[in-house]
Amino acid sequence: MRRSEIRDHLLDIALRLFNQHGYHATGIDLIVAEAGVAKTTLYRHFETKEDLILAALERRDDEDRVAMRAFVEQRASDPAERLLVTFDFLEASFSDKQFRGCLFMSAAGEHKDTANPVFRAAVMHKRLVIAYFEELAHAARFAEPKRIAVEINLLHEGAMAVAQMTRIAEPARQAKLIAAQLLAAEKRFPLVPSARREDAGQRTQAS
Repeated sequence: MRRSEIRDHLLDIALRLFNQHGYHATGIDLIVAEAGVAKTTLYRHFETKEDLILAALERRDDEDRVAMRAFVEQRASDPAERLLVTFDFLEASFSDKQFRGCLFMSAAGEHKDTANPVFRAAVMHKRLVIAYFEELAHAARFAEPKRIAVEINLLHEGAMAVAQMTRIAEPARQAKLIAAQLLAAEKRFPLVPSARREDAGQRTQAS
């Protein structure tokens, strides 16, 4: 395999093992044994285990957020509806036989020091997810997109925690129903047609 392929292979193995056993319980010896490479090969790509964890989290962050956005955009065009479809994405994730909970919450739980790079990487993932929810809430013209994004995220996290314990997809469906009720009660700004916006802009300039 080429160098990039070996690196990707190591990350695939590491992510699977971190998901199955956790970060502290998964040792380098187990990773290289599962990957079928020498320990020196791993250290050529990742100087420390922490470097490997950070690279694995970066990979999973990219994959998860790209996958959620693609899933949502394929199933809805209205931004408000897209917020609800994010729970369908969760439901599909919970139905996966490999689901063991959130790798980022696990990372933060096992690396509790808030200054730890692994903890910070987990926090950054959550912030980026909230930013996506805020993007959708803003596009849907909700009056308070930041608050709505936080509340949607809380429902996501709650559903994730319950699903981790029960290993069923029902929490995602329940969270979606709650989210629908919350969004239905939210104030939304009216959609201003482009022609009216242009006229308003011209009047403002004239004055």
